[in-house]
Amino acid sequence: MKKLLILIASIFLLSSVCAQNADDYKTFIKERKAVQKLVSSERNEKVSKDARKTAKQLAKQGWIVAPGTLPLEKQLDKSYQMQYEMDINNGLPKYIQGTGKAISSSYDAAKMQAMADAKTELAGNIQTEVAAIIEEKLANNELGQKDAVAISNAVQVSKQVIVQSIGRVITVVECYRELKNRNYEVQVRIFYNAETATQTAKKAIKEELEKKGEELSQELDKMLGF
Repeated sequence: MKKLLILIASIFLLSSVCAQNADDYKTFIKERKAVQKLVSSERNEKVSKDARKTAKQLAKQGWIVAPGTLPLEKQLDKSYQMQYEMDINNGLPKYIQGTGKAISSSYDAAKMQAMADAKTELAGNIQTEVAAIIEEKLANNELGQKDAVAISNAVQVSKQVIVQSIGRVITVVECYRELKNRNYEVQVRIFYNAETATQTAKKAIKEELEKKGEELSQELDKMLGF
């Protein structure tokens, strides 16, 4: 931790002079990468501890994984890493996640419903992310009240279209348990690339707007660069 703090301090010092000297700038970049490496190492260590702890708790509750899949601890570890992973281009989370849980008399039916629920939650999370972007744009844009309301409404009703538009997701966690009544309970955790998710949501919202008039759809194009 002491080494980490020293490196972080060096970044702030170098950042003030890096524009004056190319060598200083190279050192700044080198130190920043070193900090990122240390932070990543500490984060992964914590993730592993959390994954082991959660895996033990789930195992006590009867949760197991299907034959041929990764151990539950490894699945959870991977999901935590993806949850914390940031896009180096914009500093935002790289993935958006969704979770689902379902019960059925067969494993396949329970898994199918759990996946459907996870995609619905994923779509809701995507919708929330994009809604925040659009609301910010609307606040700084000189649109009439009627058009602003129409765009906001399109965002609100776009969830089902987003669900249908979601492409291939990454299933990171999948486990199940057999209940006393012999039914199967399955839970999954899926991830979707955030950049792709944003484009999916934008397309869904645009489709809703086009139902109300091409002019309004084109206005949104100009606002957000669709």
